[in-house]
Parts: sequence; C-alpha cells; structure tokens
Amino acid sequence: SDIYFLFSGLIGRSWAMVFAAGGFKVKLYDVAQEQLTSALENIRKQMKELKESGFLKGTLSVEQQLSLISVCADLKAAVEGATFIQECTPENLELKKKIFSQLDLVVGDNVILSSSTSCLLPSKLFTGLKHVKQCIVSHPVNPPYFVPLVEIVPHPETDPSTIERTYALMKKIGQSPVKLNRETEGFVLNRLQYAVISEAWRLVGEGVISPTDLDLVMSDGLGMRYAFIGPLETMHLNAEGISSYCKRYRDGMRLVLNTFGPVPEFSGEIEQKINQAMSEKIPSVPKVLDARRKWRDECLTGLAKLKKEMKSD
Repeated sequence: SDIYFLFSGLIGRSWAMVFAAGGFKVKLYDVAQEQLTSALENIRKQMKELKESGFLKGTLSVEQQLSLISVCADLKAAVEGATFIQECTPENLELKKKIFSQLDLVVGDNVILSSSTSCLLPSKLFTGLKHVKQCIVSHPVNPPYFVPLVEIVPHPETDPSTIERTYALMKKIGQSPVKLNRETEGFVLNRLQYAVISEAWRLVGEGVISPTDLDLVMSDGLGMRYAFIGPLETMHLNAEGISSYCKRYRDGMRLVLNTFGPVPEFSGEIEQKINQAMSEKIPSVPKVLDARRKWRDECLTGLAKLKKEMKSD
C-alpha cells in the first residue's frame, strides 16, 4: 500500500492513526526531531488505551498498526514515494502557504496535496502553485478518530480526479467524506455550527434561557436526532415528506426566523455570563478540561459504535 505523510501535531497524530488503522503506511514529518519522538510515544499510548477499551479501529493489531507509522525530519525524504500528503500545521495562512510552496518544489505530478485547514479557503492557500490541480482541502472534525466526517473542498482549478481520489481514499480508511462543489467561507460544518452558536448566544443574552439549559436543548433534544439524521431528512420525516413540511410550516418558520437578531459580537456581558456558567460546571483548568474531553471522546466512541451497529442491522 502507498505511503501517506502528515505533520505531527494533534490532528496529524490523529490522522496518522486513522490511516494506519486503514492499513496504510504513514510517514510523519516535522522539523523538530523531539516532536516526532513524542508523537510516536503518544500514538503508541493512545492505541494501547483504545485496544484496552475495545475501541481500536481496523483489523490490524496495535503492533501492526504502529509498524506502519514512521517518522522523518527531512521534507524531501518524507515525500519520497508519497501518493497523498496531508498537511496539519496550525491555522496560519502564511505558514501553510510556505509549506505548500516548499512541497510544490519537491513533489511529482501524481501526489495529492491536501490541507487539514478548518477555515482557510483553497483559493487563498493554493493559488499560484504549479501543482494546483493536485491541491485540495480535507477538513476533518476533531477528533477524527471518533468523528468520521471529512469536508473535501476544491480550489477552482483542482482537477476532478483529485477530488475523486481523495473521496475514495477517505472512504477506504473508514471516514465519511462529503464533497463541496465550490469553496465558501467556513465550509459547511462551521457555517451550520455558527448558525447554532449565534442563536444560542442571542437566546442566552436576551435572558430567555440559562447557558446550561441551552446546552441541554441540543444534547438531549436536537442533537439526539442529528446524531443519525440531518436537518433535511428530519423535515422530511416530520411531515409527509419535504413538500408537505414546507406547506405546513413555511409561514411559521419565516415568522420565527424574521425575529432573529443581528450577528453577536461574542464579547462583553454575555460572554462573561456564559463563561461563568460553563466554568461553574467545568472549571477552565487544563486538568479538568482534559478529563472532560476524555469523557467526551468516550461518549463519541460509544456513539460511533452504536451507529455502526444500527447500520448493520
């Protein structure tokens, strides 16, 4: 199987584990050797924990998966023989552009150059590269090991075969790829997320509901549906199909939507109010936040398992 290669931050390590679980050879590249050493140790530890809790992905053993992951501190050597390169540096346009212009000089015409960016548009990242046809954004959802969605976003000049190959690869490693037909600010996941966040912010700010109750509306209400079906299918099932839903609720929806306020500032009094409520529930100290994240990941793992079982029934 071909070699895939990434960068060794949090997302890079998670991607490496997903690819290795799919049986692919992975090379992790980073400028700092100590980063690479700690990345490998971290991956080994995570895989062992996953194995113990019964959540290790793929059919290969921990040792087999680990043997597929190697590290490299030399860019040229790292890209040697790679067919897919996933860049996972921090969300910094200048840094990412620098990396892609370096890659542009050393890669052949067959490799796919993919970025993990969550908000930078392909037209900002890839314009002017001579391998622009091979460039694409593959935006994972954190943590990709448990949340399978990958948004595939092309540059206007991306070759259709680059999109197809990336889509097929993501399917092959067990992720759930979606194709955007063109770039748009925030892609799709964050646009939906921000729509929810801004209405949540307004409702709390207007004193309609407390921050903790607001979260319950999602976790024990909407979110339960959305874990299995999307908003459009929800509409479809909540009436005799979409057209019947629109006929029935069109006027009511427009009435409510017209009462939505402007885009919030996300600062000031409301920020303090929400911060206070969240900090009472989960104090903003690394130890507590990490424990809660670990709990979140266990929940996601359990849900992923359940979804798989529901699919196979």
